[in-house]
Amino acid sequence: MRKLLILIFSFLSIATSAQIRIEGMVLFNTEPIENATVFLNNTSKGTITNSDGVFSIEVSEGSYQLIVSHIGYKTIEYTLDTSTYNEPLTFLLEEEEFVLDEVVVSATKNDADRQYNLSVFIREFIGTSEFAKQCVITNLDILQFYFDAQTNRLSAEAREPLRIQNKALGYEIYFDLEHFSVHNNFVSQLGYSYFKPLDGSKRKQRKWQKNRLEAYRGSPIHFFKSVLNNKTEEEGFIINQFERKVIKPTFKNLRGSTKQISASENQLSFSDYIKKYGKVPRSRDVLYNSDISSSTIISVDSTNTYLEFDDNLSVVYTEEKEEKGYVLKSGRPRKALPQTSNLLPLTEKSLILPIGILENPLSIVFEGYWSYEKFAHTLPLDYEPMN
Repeated sequence: MRKLLILIFSFLSIATSAQIRIEGMVLFNTEPIENATVFLNNTSKGTITNSDGVFSIEVSEGSYQLIVSHIGYKTIEYTLDTSTYNEPLTFLLEEEEFVLDEVVVSATKNDADRQYNLSVFIREFIGTSEFAKQCVITNLDILQFYFDAQTNRLSAEAREPLRIQNKALGYEIYFDLEHFSVHNNFVSQLGYSYFKPLDGSKRKQRKWQKNRLEAYRGSPIHFFKSVLNNKTEEEGFIINQFERKVIKPTFKNLRGSTKQISASENQLSFSDYIKKYGKVPRSRDVLYNSDISSSTIISVDSTNTYLEFDDNLSVVYTEEKEEKGYVLKSGRPRKALPQTSNLLPLTEKSLILPIGILENPLSIVFEGYWSYEKFAHTLPLDYEPMN
């Protein structure tokens, strides 16, 4: 079964230059809030407020998304630009109000349903890779699940940040879950991450450094950085271009199907079909351009670089082979191959930020290896690979 993954994270650009101290206070009804978590989204930069509600963080010059989070209060997102920062910040918290959806969406309560939903959540959020096996959510009890039988959509919410121990990469992660759903083989999630490096012996530190480099190599960030620097070939990537054609079912492959794709549907492109119907049609891939230059899949204006190409891309990372677990997902024995991922564009072009991420992650759908390596392989955006 084809698995598509849409990872939704909010972020801004991160620069590496002079350090600036950002200070501020967190209040509720004029009263200081102690132990509020204040961090730069998807980084290892963060702190908690003291008994006076005061915080202080040293950051490099640049633009960030500053997150203020505390149990029982609405999460605050603040766009921080160090070039305009000139005085302490003040954040006023609002109490969180939890309003459940209409009756059409029912909360799953019995033990059997909850255990099943937990297994789906862990599989689709954390993953099933070797790194995922060393990744534990320590407060699973805060998760609530809702299932919409009409749309076959499973959703999850958490009333406080998830606490994730990633013993493969050496981080304790606070993940403020804003959205999670599984629907028609699409997985989408939205959240804010704060990475705290774990303490450990020199031996553990060396292991974590090795694993972090492994997680980085061949990742989307690695690929997008190599595109920006025009070094895809040097970094071990091969880029192929293919067209995905929707197949109008024949009598033979309609057996067991409840719906025949109409002639008008058959004329839709694969990405248009996804946008219109929210599901994956039967299709076949036609490769027509092999080993292309990264310069052919981007467009550049005076200040920005965009990912822009026809049809779809297949990205092969030649420096690492697939994990055994990924190979077994194919359902038949075979040798491990170089890691291959597909990029399916849902917009005309996508802005690539200098740190190697897309400004709008919803503009691209990942298939293949990048959809297999889930949150267990996520690194903070301020991670710098060291060979």
